[in-house]
Amino acid sequence: MSDNKLRVVLLLGTNRKHRKSENAAKWLFRKLEEREDISARFFDPRDFQLPHDHYGMEIGQQFPEWKEAVIQADGIVIVTPEYNHGYPGILKSILDLLLKEYIHKAVGLVGVSAGSWGGTRVIETLLPVVRELGLVPTFTDINFTKIGTRFDEEGNLLDEAYEKRAAAFIDELVWMATTLRWGRENVASKYHQDKEQVSE
Repeated sequence: MSDNKLRVVLLLGTNRKHRKSENAAKWLFRKLEEREDISARFFDPRDFQLPHDHYGMEIGQQFPEWKEAVIQADGIVIVTPEYNHGYPGILKSILDLLLKEYIHKAVGLVGVSAGSWGGTRVIETLLPVVRELGLVPTFTDINFTKIGTRFDEEGNLLDEAYEKRAAAFIDELVWMATTLRWGRENVASKYHQDKEQVSE
């Protein structure tokens, strides 16, 4: 790396119209950008032109910007709404574009819902998915309950309690991403031996 900053990718989990989770994702992205120790990138599923008849690692090469960002990333943040106790299909489709690129990298999960559970169940359903991908979940999550009341129409935060929650979330992400980066660079692993092949 040309500098010592951690590289973090934030992925919004839905492409639906009138998505309220976009406010949470953009606000949290600004919090990441404010950190001097982080270089952050934002990915919107609306920018992924996924085929309707097939998806998976076979077409991962068709999204070089996403692939290279994940290869370079030390951590990933997923901000996703909860739809019927689960995650949006578009989120799973994007995650499934890659595999080895994720291994031994930190992931922080942010759940969003219109109700009082704040995406707790979507985080629970995502945990086995990110684990299978080789990502390492952080200890802290963020749950945006009753998302329609948390931001105004311009996307400004209305509940200051989330400032402290976001700080703790990012601190934990930084710790985990830093530790895992050191491990990838200093501890032998068959997955890291394939790094050059992954980036091809």
